[in-house]
Amino acid sequence: MKNLSSSPVVAVLDLKSFYAVVECVERGLDPFKTPLIVADPERGQGTIVLAVSPYLRQKGIPSRLRVFELPPMNETIIFAQPRMSLYLQKSAEVMSILLDYIGEDDLHVYSIDEAFLNLAPYLSLYRQTPEQLMLAIKQDIHATLGLLSTVGIGDNPFLAKSALDNASKQSPNGLAYWRENDIQTTLWKLPIGDMWGVASRMEARLQSLGIMTIQDLAIYPRHLLKKMFGIMGEQLHDHANGIDASNIREKYVPASKGMSMGQVLFRDYTAKEIPTVIREMTDDLALRLRLENKMTSVVHLNIAYSKGLGGFSHQMSLLKPTDDTDTLYQALIHLYNKYVDERPIRVVNFSFNHLQPYDYEVGDLFSDAEQGIKQRRLQHTLDLIKHRFGPNAILRTHALLPESTTRARHQLIGGHRK
Repeated sequence: MKNLSSSPVVAVLDLKSFYAVVECVERGLDPFKTPLIVADPERGQGTIVLAVSPYLRQKGIPSRLRVFELPPMNETIIFAQPRMSLYLQKSAEVMSILLDYIGEDDLHVYSIDEAFLNLAPYLSLYRQTPEQLMLAIKQDIHATLGLLSTVGIGDNPFLAKSALDNASKQSPNGLAYWRENDIQTTLWKLPIGDMWGVASRMEARLQSLGIMTIQDLAIYPRHLLKKMFGIMGEQLHDHANGIDASNIREKYVPASKGMSMGQVLFRDYTAKEIPTVIREMTDDLALRLRLENKMTSVVHLNIAYSKGLGGFSHQMSLLKPTDDTDTLYQALIHLYNKYVDERPIRVVNFSFNHLQPYDYEVGDLFSDAEQGIKQRRLQHTLDLIKHRFGPNAILRTHALLPESTTRARHQLIGGHRK
């Protein structure tokens, strides 16, 4: 028999309407016959719908909208309050099934409902084609847990994800396989906005260059893309030509230069209340920064005012990379004070960008090196306490203020009840 593992083969499995299907299964309901929506009704009509059942998807209702945007229905809709602990548990059970088929080194958990699999080492072992193996895994997940899935397969992670996002959901068996040799009839036919990794801003920039399809990007001069977008330009060109040298065993993740945090507030906040929220969020994201042993050199702040009143988005570079909470807060609050006005505020988002591994912090003539060491030791001690006893083990005194959200947020997973 031909050696089926002679060339790279990657699959990405996505749990279809994951939250909604879990809720249907827990209730003993058929997800294809049940009008179920995962949303927290206590948050009001403006709350975001996290998922809708396949039954509602078939009726044209999108998976992401707000409750007030739901069209009138002639049947009673079941509202399922999000249960993030349950979804994490079910996700872990799915990953356990995947590990029955492949080794841990060949599995990359991309999100709670999506995972990449390196199939090449196992095709000869199972004496199956990639399609046969993934269909067997899909059937096992459904038989064991009642969950639905779609699969993209490709010669590399990028093609596998592209097949998943653009072809598998339309396939009768929920599976699509895109090969490098076939990109002219698959990948190149897509509009540039459908390319994995191209967000709306990048889409607009590429379109301004006359790049409307992925084929347009593939034939665009590579050196010009590098000149305009740097390394990302070269990566975009490679992906448009079906090239991706990423290795699942190196825990493939898409290029990322930062980490972020955000929240939609439960009421309109005044400009004077928001610094408390920014301080609390900085505490949390700086903790994550240190746990990942990273430093940042750029902070970005986004504020959205209430009910379509606009907002602002600005960033600033730091004098040197850091993971110090106070330094990061001062940078964010500088941006905030510079651009905020008196309109009511409803959304706060910020990110730490241009991350690099923590090695040591380079001092300067104006900093107190000994004080810096003491500060880092203090932060490290607080981090250990929070990591062991929970994020509410130590809080700032302003957690008692009415505008504080930290204690309530720490009771949530992914912004929702556990």
